[in-house]
Amino acid sequence: MAHLLLRGIQLGDVQAVLFDKDGTLSISEPQLLTLAKARVFLCLEQVAPALRPQLENLLERAYGLGGDTIDPAGITAVASRHHNLIATATALAQVGIGWPDALSLSEVVFRQADGRDERRQAQGPDPVRARQGAGSTSATTDGLHDLLHQLQQARVLCAVISNDDIAGIEHFLSSHQLSDYFAAIWSAEHRPCKPDPEAVHGLCRQLGVPVQHCALIGDANSDLRMAVAAGIPHQRALGYAAAWSTPPPLAEPHPRIHHWRELGLQANGDG
Repeated sequence: MAHLLLRGIQLGDVQAVLFDKDGTLSISEPQLLTLAKARVFLCLEQVAPALRPQLENLLERAYGLGGDTIDPAGITAVASRHHNLIATATALAQVGIGWPDALSLSEVVFRQADGRDERRQAQGPDPVRARQGAGSTSATTDGLHDLLHQLQQARVLCAVISNDDIAGIEHFLSSHQLSDYFAAIWSAEHRPCKPDPEAVHGLCRQLGVPVQHCALIGDANSDLRMAVAAGIPHQRALGYAAAWSTPPPLAEPHPRIHHWRELGLQANGDG
């Protein structure tokens, strides 16, 4: 094991670090903004013109849309695709569409919007352009590759715990040549999915690491509460605050990371 350091302060021994994806590993706001706006536009096409102003307001509030920003604590940023679909169907139901039709319309809209979601387009971007955010996937957060290399050199395992699906996680990792750094993933398709603390336990079992010897890094309070409820020490439930134009409202007193260079490792002297 190695000591995990934050700005030179020891946080304890770690055998593994569990990372959220969107808003932690990736700068996903531009793509999520495009996706949310596409879903709003496509939903409005499904209803009579008289219903569109009310529906637009309901969807923008549900998705956390605010002009050209996404609420980092909103459903688009934090929740799974399934939960976003249910929220969309609920908005459609609120303007008078029956629930079966609202669900069906939401599924149609989401399939159409997927074609505009650059994170899901399976093109193989140039590695340099990918790091700069060009191509088919969200850019990585600044300094991530250096941190992952440091963790790998120290034999600290890394894993992804995300509400994206398996294909979305794997595509992001492979597009940025990150796959070799990660020993396991836990997605929205795993059961239970986050923020259930059992998701952390399931991922730790995959890794073969006791939960108390892990750190978890995420950009949402639900991530941090999940980590502590699962048994990760409070000081190693770390909030990442650098991936959004509006910093996420992370609860005190969880430690916050503003750049990956703030994290470091130190040999613990046990050989």
